[in-house]
Amino acid sequence: MKRVLFILGLLADTDVEWLVGAGKKRMLSVGESLVTEGIALDSLFIVLDGLLGVIIQKDGKPLEVDSIGAGEVVGEVSLLDSRPPTATVTCKEEAVVLQVSHLALQSKFDTDEGFAARFFRALAVFLAHRFRHRVSGLGYTGSQELDEKTRSPDEIDVSVLDNVVLAGARFRWMLDRLKNT
Repeated sequence: MKRVLFILGLLADTDVEWLVGAGKKRMLSVGESLVTEGIALDSLFIVLDGLLGVIIQKDGKPLEVDSIGAGEVVGEVSLLDSRPPTATVTCKEEAVVLQVSHLALQSKFDTDEGFAARFFRALAVFLAHRFRHRVSGLGYTGSQELDEKTRSPDEIDVSVLDNVVLAGARFRWMLDRLKNT
């Protein structure tokens, strides 16, 4: 659930309310593709419930490289660079997502600079964490020994950690609000 903690923890309550109001709850069936590799994406998704698989093609065969569960965000990179996704995301068990269109987000960015600043900062912090984690997983941590000044790439930044409880409460609020729609 880390992705939602980065995003919701750095947004304001009014930002989260806007996401819920602008988004559309979407139910997914087993086997249904949410994202297709190479096909432009026009929405950002927050997984509210269920399990999705991230699949890439390796030597012409599908290979599942990751799983995505409740609280994860899908499509954030395509929102930033407008390029098609490099993987397919398929529903492994029934799932529910909040779908927010790129058009709605872009309109909000254009009219609400505060929202835009908070949203892009949240994405930047999340992507920095993911990058450090992936580089560390490849064994490229450099020659520095971990000490009080050097944190593990898996460790969440203290400034983000302060907002984890708030982010969790905001996610539960989203679930409750969308339960009845």
